[in-house]
Amino acid sequence: MRALHRPPLRLLLAFAIPFAVAACAPAPIYKTGPSSVTATPQQVASSPQNFHGLQVVWGGSVVSVRNFPDHSEIEVLAYPLDSSQRPRTQQPATGRFIAVVPGFVEPMNYPPGALVTLSGTLDGARPGTVGQADYAFALVHSEAMHRWTADEMRQGHPNVSIGVGVGGWIH
Repeated sequence: MRALHRPPLRLLLAFAIPFAVAACAPAPIYKTGPSSVTATPQQVASSPQNFHGLQVVWGGSVVSVRNFPDHSEIEVLAYPLDSSQRPRTQQPATGRFIAVVPGFVEPMNYPPGALVTLSGTLDGARPGTVGQADYAFALVHSEAMHRWTADEMRQGHPNVSIGVGVGGWIH
């Protein structure tokens, strides 16, 4: 009689565990629509006329912030995004872009190395330099931007390891 109850329990666990693990990962913060593109900043900068006016969700690491009288520009080294739209900095960079933001952006809130994700509208490319090298930057008029905290970057990543040793944290 007891053996009859085991298959349903195993079946239940087989379905419940993946849902429980998936529930730990944060949801994407920006919705993509029909005018969204998945091109990289490097692809957009090489042929900006093909992407003008389209929507993107890009993210990466802040390089610098420049403030002007009526807007600010944030240079970002782009990385692929994970399913929660967090920059995957362990992957190769996909180019650089400039996020154009209305008004003043406090540089201390977006220091070099801060990780961001933004949604915005593509507006061509601008020539510039990276060090001594000429570079074409994709331009994005940012509509919304999120700076990731260290805790947010860890969310949804399992804190499980397999090996020989002693559990717990040593401080």
